[in-house]
Amino acid sequence: MAITPIDLQAVFSQVDKVGKTQAAVKEGQALHQSIQGSQVQRKMEEQIQQVNETQNTGEGTDKVNDHNKKHNPGSGNRQNRRDEEAEETEESKPVLRDPSLGNKIDISL
Repeated sequence: MAITPIDLQAVFSQVDKVGKTQAAVKEGQALHQSIQGSQVQRKMEEQIQQVNETQNTGEGTDKVNDHNKKHNPGSGNRQNRRDEEAEETEESKPVLRDPSLGNKIDISL
């Protein structure tokens, strides 16, 4: 199938339109990427500005003490020694109990 001069005239008259559309497609892709990049950047800035919700630590101060012991092993050892000494002194003290204590209620006026 041969190309006639009339066909060439029709093709050449449309070449500038084809070039413009392809340039617009390339610019559109670049514009789309820049828009997505700015959206991602905005989301990251929002996440930085937000206050994060705390995680559940469980049973209160026990978790805090364990956390401190892991990060400061030297001070944790001192704290362990103090805790052990306090427990030993509490156990070594004799506990006196009154057998009649708590058995009777005085309701006299």
